[in-house]
Amino acid sequence: MGTGTDAPVERVAVTDAAAALLRELRAEHGPLMFHQSGGCCDGSSPMCYPAGGFRTGAVDVHLGDLEPGTPEPVPVWMSRSQFELWSHTHLTIDVVPGRGAGFSLEAPTGNRFLIRSRLMTDGEAERLP
Repeated sequence: MGTGTDAPVERVAVTDAAAALLRELRAEHGPLMFHQSGGCCDGSSPMCYPAGGFRTGAVDVHLGDLEPGTPEPVPVWMSRSQFELWSHTHLTIDVVPGRGAGFSLEAPTGNRFLIRSRLMTDGEAERLP
């Protein structure tokens, strides 16, 4: 058996607080997704949409899926141009009090999603696909 060092590197994670909010949003809106565009203002925050509510395509990269305790995983997407800058960064979706982005589902809740990031370790970077 392997020692775990062969495990695939996960690019995204979710905090317990953000997972709890995602479960609430899932109950109200159905399956969910995130998109991180890297634009200015609202576009620099991770945007939560109903699954399929944001059209992804060749200009986007699927970073991975969150498992927040919803019936299905929550896919996380990023624009390819932003991914080129953040390709060696691990992202954690968190939530803080504040006004969310206008189009993101958490906006009316008095909370907003945000990204916490860290550079991947050398070991993680070596195991990236």
